[in-house]
Amino acid sequence: MLDQIHWLAAVTVLGVLEQAYFFLQVIYARRLFGISPPKISGPPEFERIFRAQVNSSEYFPIFLALLWQAGLFFHQGLAAALGLLYLYARYCYFMGYKASSSERLAPMYFSSGVLWILIAVSALGILHFFLSYYVGLNVLQLLTA
Repeated sequence: MLDQIHWLAAVTVLGVLEQAYFFLQVIYARRLFGISPPKISGPPEFERIFRAQVNSSEYFPIFLALLWQAGLFFHQGLAAALGLLYLYARYCYFMGYKASSSERLAPMYFSSGVLWILIAVSALGILHFFLSYYVGLNVLQLLTA
């Protein structure tokens, strides 16, 4: 079983580490700009870092659910590769947003595209499972015949 999920687990750990890095960036920014919790407003530089972290945190559960569904029901390697692309895009998003709010757009659109691909792959994998398990229809066999 572990040989079927090790890549998913590795990408999950990388994602958690990325989220920790984003959290630390907010802590450093709070210290730099003298903004104590629970305040969330301050100079634009702080607010961009804070928003980048919050936005990334909001999407993280969606990413994890799709990563694991795609990996378990479709293909672990493809899901892990898409997961790495997503994490890279989120890092670029964070760094772009940190620099300027306009520099977040391209990585944001790219990471959204990767999520849509993960949705499609997950849906195809789950559909294939339901068709083969409940209906006895193996679509892959039909396609290769």
